[in-house]
Amino acid sequence: MGHRVLLKIVEVGHPALRKVARLLTPEEILSPEIQTMIVHMRDTMRDAPGVGLAAPQVGESLQLTVIEDKVEYQKGLTEAQLQEIQRSAVDFHVVINPQIELLSPPEAVFFEGCLSIPRLMAAVPRSRSVRVTCLDEHAQPRVIEAEGWYARILQHEIDHLQGRLYTDVMQPGTLTTIENYQRHRLKAAS
Repeated sequence: MGHRVLLKIVEVGHPALRKVARLLTPEEILSPEIQTMIVHMRDTMRDAPGVGLAAPQVGESLQLTVIEDKVEYQKGLTEAQLQEIQRSAVDFHVVINPQIELLSPPEAVFFEGCLSIPRLMAAVPRSRSVRVTCLDEHAQPRVIEAEGWYARILQHEIDHLQGRLYTDVMQPGTLTTIENYQRHRLKAAS
């Protein structure tokens, strides 16, 4: 294993989180700089740990995000909870220059957090199914059809590339610390 480089995750209030990120050319995607950045973003996401990390979250205004939802991240949830939020494992992949199409209205409301808004969560309405047209890390075109939690991750990460945060679309009055969510909300739900 080579030396892992962890990037600094910028927090809410940083200008990079509020800009529409720029598109990458296929040449740029294949460049050593971007290829290295992808590896560093992957390692940073895993270290956090998080299920997604967009380039603006490491201060780079580029249309690039990495996504991975590991089985071990889901350990704290019951089978019933996983089914309710439609969450299953998603292998590591890279999404570049995405165009997203919502295939259902944003009616699924679940709590979401963000590495750039530490310690907090809120209820966010999202579409249950999406189609994303993008390029992968080899600059090859890809179409991703996603449902449930994976669709939510894609919406959250692609919002980052448009300068949007979940707090812009959350249900007012639902903002909570993660600690209080676990202490009060989850207890009430179980």
